[in-house]
Amino acid sequence: MSRQTDTKLDPIFLERWSPRAFDGSVMPTSDLMTIIDAARWAPSAFNYQPWRILYALRGDQNWDRFLSVLIPFNQGWAKDASVLLFIVSDTISVGPDGPTPFYSHSFDTGAAWAQLGLQALKLGYHTHGMTGIDFDTARSELEVPEQFRIEAAVAIGRKADPSVLPEGLRGGEVPSDRKPIAEIAFAGNFVA
Repeated sequence: MSRQTDTKLDPIFLERWSPRAFDGSVMPTSDLMTIIDAARWAPSAFNYQPWRILYALRGDQNWDRFLSVLIPFNQGWAKDASVLLFIVSDTISVGPDGPTPFYSHSFDTGAAWAQLGLQALKLGYHTHGMTGIDFDTARSELEVPEQFRIEAAVAIGRKADPSVLPEGLRGGEVPSDRKPIAEIAFAGNFVA
């Protein structure tokens, strides 16, 4: 593993990255349900759990439709994944005072996505989130109601050798680094 940090960070966070080279294998439904279960247990404001996960397993009746709403660039490599997900969030909560905008819907759904990605890694899979989606077509094709925001699509699969990718993508098939902590966390007020 080439990623390093100078804290006591658990290695799973360094091992998680987003490859594009997948081996085209079929994922057992039980593995997918375990991965989705990790998302289910994510924290959320008021325990509202605004996330919804739409999925297609490789070769099932939904696979081609899910693949078709990705932009062509993403279709080119995501076609070899085992699972395609669309993660959406409910922007409205319904409480005793009726429907109101749900401020943290994306924040909470991001927590669910993070847990999903880490659980996939624990089972030997990798995930690649993407917003290269035809959002209007996805909303229509997947029948996503207007009050839900399509957050992202996710490809999940077992990592393959980069040689399965088009030549222009092979060189980038390595874990990326991150900004130093000092650039993202500040004691006190915001620093530009």
